[in-house]
Amino acid sequence: MKLKLGIIYGVLIWVVTYIISIIAQPLLYDNNAYTNLIMPAIIVIVTGFFGILYIRNFNKNEVIEGFLGGIVFIIIDIILDFIFFTVLNFRNDFMSDYPIHIILMSVILLMIPTFLGYLAQMKIELK
Repeated sequence: MKLKLGIIYGVLIWVVTYIISIIAQPLLYDNNAYTNLIMPAIIVIVTGFFGILYIRNFNKNEVIEGFLGGIVFIIIDIILDFIFFTVLNFRNDFMSDYPIHIILMSVILLMIPTFLGYLAQMKIELK
């Protein structure tokens, strides 16, 4: 496992997701249904992008590396949430239901890199 690379991508996932949530907040504030739909989609896209960048650095045991990378991503997300939203008191309306956020992020950040690792080890021939 490349811990330094996992930490860098974990921080980038958190920062990009937070910046997109700040940009999208005025657009989605009035309609709660879009908020519940668009934010998880944004999280999936950002995690998928950085997950691909993380997984392609490995040639063996991609599933295990994806799983370990997902755990690092979850730990980074929890640490940065704690620092910015508890210690520094940054405000984000999407974080109003924090337990749901932690569950959603944990599932997404663990499953996507693991699944990408599974896909990376497959041998596919297109004819």
